[in-house]
Amino acid sequence: MSHHSRLRRRVVLGGSALILSSPLAAALRALTPGQTVGPFYPVTPPLHRDNDLTLVDGSKVRAAGQISDLTGRVLDIDGRPLAGLRVEIWQCDANGRYRHPRDRSGLEEDPNFQGFGHTITDADGRYRFRTIRPVPYPGRTPHIHAAVFPEGGRPFVTQIYVAGEPLNQHDGLFMRVPEALRPLLLADFVAVDDPAVAFTAEFDFVLAPVLAGLFEPHTV
Repeated sequence: MSHHSRLRRRVVLGGSALILSSPLAAALRALTPGQTVGPFYPVTPPLHRDNDLTLVDGSKVRAAGQISDLTGRVLDIDGRPLAGLRVEIWQCDANGRYRHPRDRSGLEEDPNFQGFGHTITDADGRYRFRTIRPVPYPGRTPHIHAAVFPEGGRPFVTQIYVAGEPLNQHDGLFMRVPEALRPLLLADFVAVDDPAVAFTAEFDFVLAPVLAGLFEPHTV
């Protein structure tokens, strides 16, 4: 079974920080809350197999929107890096449209935005994507969907939100997360003086492996 099918069929629909009594809670990092995969995960594997969503194969024209570098690490609850894991992201383009047959918004599609990308964490658990600063679409605040795949295990899925975005307070999925855990889903998009990139953002995934090699689900 492909990793795409595995995501659709075995997705972890809920994950959150461990809520433990002291002193054990103080000894563990807060786990990244999980969220739903959403309706727009690619139906078929995209032809573009890289971590740059802003440049489509065969084109020299960059995607519309504010080009951003999204970086971070995948860690376990003790802060140890998790190397060799596949990380995927997918999001709508600068017009608010997904590259997906179920997106019937009628919004114009940006042909230069890939919409999906993947990479593998390095020895330090680091990943990197070049994408656009997320924008809202009808009914949702700006966000980036993300999934982390352990070898042979269930994927961990969440959504990355923009810190300081006013629409967050009106987003049903974001507000469903307990208030104390919401900061764990936020990334600061910091403006930079770079002709190629408008913003940089960092987001770490903190996950809880279990003996079977699966990411243990925790319900929000």
